[in-house]
Amino acid sequence: MADALSRQLAATSGPRLRPSDAVAALLVHEDGRYIMQLRDAKEGIFYPGHWGCFGGAVEAGEDTAQAMLRELKEELELVPQTPLRRFTQFDFDFAPLGHPKVYRLYYEITVSDAAFKRMVLHEGAAVRAFVGAELLANEKVTPYDAFAVWMHLYRREGR
Repeated sequence: MADALSRQLAATSGPRLRPSDAVAALLVHEDGRYIMQLRDAKEGIFYPGHWGCFGGAVEAGEDTAQAMLRELKEELELVPQTPLRRFTQFDFDFAPLGHPKVYRLYYEITVSDAAFKRMVLHEGAAVRAFVGAELLANEKVTPYDAFAVWMHLYRREGR
């Protein structure tokens, strides 16, 4: 994965990609499907054209919960009706690429069918709900988000 990130960082013709601390939402529809964002197919973002979790950078002065709520409102006009539940955090060491260490913290958020139908997509090319195993087997998913979904999907089986 580091080689792919190195190539992506080097190949960007626009502003250089800058890794930063981030939050991501494991949006779980009440029927168990994962609600994902199709990332825009444009240069200057990590993994364009891949399915990924909604979320984004933690801004100065924000805690992670505030950042998650802000991102969901900005990207989907979604205000969760259930509490945010911290699921996992991945830490990435970008020192070999000249960047600092950063984290990506995942919150699990249950979404009712009514809330799913009210979502308004403001960022990305599409929003769609997937059965977890089908998402992982059949779709192009950002690697770190795929791993988080896999962990969440199989957490009870102890795989």
